[in-house]
Amino acid sequence: MSRFTSHMALALAEARAAADRGEVPVGAVVVAPDGRVAAAAGNRTRELSDPTAHAEILAIRAACRAAGSERLPGHDLWVTLEPCPMCASAISAARIGRLYYGASDPRMGGVDHGARVFDHPQCHHRPQVYDGLGADPSRALLQGFFRNRR
Repeated sequence: MSRFTSHMALALAEARAAADRGEVPVGAVVVAPDGRVAAAAGNRTRELSDPTAHAEILAIRAACRAAGSERLPGHDLWVTLEPCPMCASAISAARIGRLYYGASDPRMGGVDHGARVFDHPQCHHRPQVYDGLGADPSRALLQGFFRNRR
């Protein structure tokens, strides 16, 4: 039996690095079926002038490049915030096996809130979803970031 290992600490480190760059602090980590980290990223939308440069998208792109495939079956994705609809669609398209996320996002989330992408009948692939892992530090990081911006 394999032992469960959380990768939320690395996702939080990516989120903190994003905040240090002036980006919304969201971090993501893709873990290969053998347990090694395939990719990690934080938001870079401002830096890259790219509205699609969310942490999840960047990590999925890097993991796909490393795997030499557009799909990542059996891979896990760890992210500090509930993915938006765009990221949830990319998770489905990449065939990610399991999604672990920290804080819920009632305003912009696309998994358990809003669009609920994985519940849509046209969704081709639905990962197993585990929410609330690392929710408190993820939420605190986001709240602190936006409090300092106001």
